[in-house]
Amino acid sequence: MQIGEVATRTELSLRTIRHYEETGLVTPSARSQGGFRLYTESDVARLMVIRRMKPLGFSLDEMRDLLEVTDRLDSGEELSGGELEALLERVRAYERAAAERMEKLRVQLARAEEFTAALRARLTPGTAP
Repeated sequence: MQIGEVATRTELSLRTIRHYEETGLVTPSARSQGGFRLYTESDVARLMVIRRMKPLGFSLDEMRDLLEVTDRLDSGEELSGGELEALLERVRAYERAAAERMEKLRVQLARAEEFTAALRARLTPGTAP
């Protein structure tokens, strides 16, 4: 599929998708004869991982690391027990970090809701914040 369809499916802008290509996070699987980027379902899945990590504040290097780990796990390559466990532990570490960051966002959202409610109360005559 071409970049426009990928942008629609992932809800990412064309510019953002191109940026992720420039940084080496997601490379189109092919190019058409006319030079258009062509993406596979696997490419879309990679972009979705990035899209989910971004609001949690993960860096490009962290995104790259997790993608490398999941690529290894999904490669079908025979991994030793220790190698497999090390890769799974890295995924677990990202899961823990995501959970912590999500909790921080929940706290921020609760504070924002309190603030909005206080402002709304100020606008309503006869109520105190």
